[in-house]
Amino acid sequence: MSAPMPDQVGDDLPLVQLLTPAGERVEHPEFHFDGDDASIRGLYRDLVLARRIDTEAFALQRHGEIGLWPPALGQEAAQIGSGRALRAQDFAFGTYRDHGVAWCRGVEPADLLGWVRGVELGGWDPAAHGYGLPSIIIGAQTLHATGYAMGLTLDGSVGTGDPERDAAVIAYFGDGASSQGDVMEAFDFAAVNHAPVVFFCQNNQYAISVPIARQTAVPIAQRASGFGFRGLRVDGNDVLAIHAVTTAALQQARDGGGPTLIEAVTYRIGAHTTSDDPTRYREADEVERWKAKDPLDRVRGYLDSAGTPPQFFTDLDAEAELLGEHLRERCGAMPDPDLAELFDAVYVEQTDELRKQQGDFIAWRGQYEGSPA
Repeated sequence: MSAPMPDQVGDDLPLVQLLTPAGERVEHPEFHFDGDDASIRGLYRDLVLARRIDTEAFALQRHGEIGLWPPALGQEAAQIGSGRALRAQDFAFGTYRDHGVAWCRGVEPADLLGWVRGVELGGWDPAAHGYGLPSIIIGAQTLHATGYAMGLTLDGSVGTGDPERDAAVIAYFGDGASSQGDVMEAFDFAAVNHAPVVFFCQNNQYAISVPIARQTAVPIAQRASGFGFRGLRVDGNDVLAIHAVTTAALQQARDGGGPTLIEAVTYRIGAHTTSDDPTRYREADEVERWKAKDPLDRVRGYLDSAGTPPQFFTDLDAEAELLGEHLRERCGAMPDPDLAELFDAVYVEQTDELRKQQGDFIAWRGQYEGSPA
């Protein structure tokens, strides 16, 4: 069962679009992208560099430098458009696939590689970037986001009218995660408590191998109405529409208007992870039809028609090459971890039992390393 194209799904919930696959600007009665061409060039730079992070990490996995990688190829517009709508005081809870959001939150790209190389348990300070560590338990981050958002309300950081203080939360998840009970519970808690959270679903058409048509009989965005808040469907390959809709939803949350569900209709061009073979569950012609809606190509088409100097693209290609070199060098230079530190990361305060286990491990390691080969 193949995945349908965006305009074939959910006619009762129109798809917000501001930039067509051909790169033409279109108007929407409610949502607008207010940036100029310089802003669009900035978004295009983000898209290109986010894709380079992704493709470089994929290559590193294939060369045995990291153990696993979850590709985001084709989903860059959903991540960049929403990530650039966030303010410094906002907080984002992502998945293991949201490399573009991490880029927008100022996370060092190489820090995305440590946990899949097996040399660290995290990679960055969530508080410093307003971006949580990747969630591996599918859908759990929506509950974390809702709780954090409720905390913002208790802290008086919502609805004050101060743009430097009012904050919101965004929770990223996929279409497969939308079937998890955690997500439904998060929807309910957020609605009942009027929490300042935006639920951002990247509907990439597959929960690993299960197509969206086997997951839900209605558009994912329509589920929001059952909990008492608004759901919106957006062309997930249109970075301008994503930015406009997410900006509005986040501002509503900061103003005290409660949660919103955004369904970004996009497509996972590559595999679910580097251990997956997507040719076993989808046809090649389906992938090619979605490639024609590539999020980078449509922005490039617009910039070309707007008379963007060729030097801009030349310089950007060179920047992407340097970023690739940086990732390769940083990955190879990552030191081996001290396994004894694993005991320090179980609880905030180490227990006597763990302290003894750590000591026993260190003693055993010393005997093992000192024994003859």
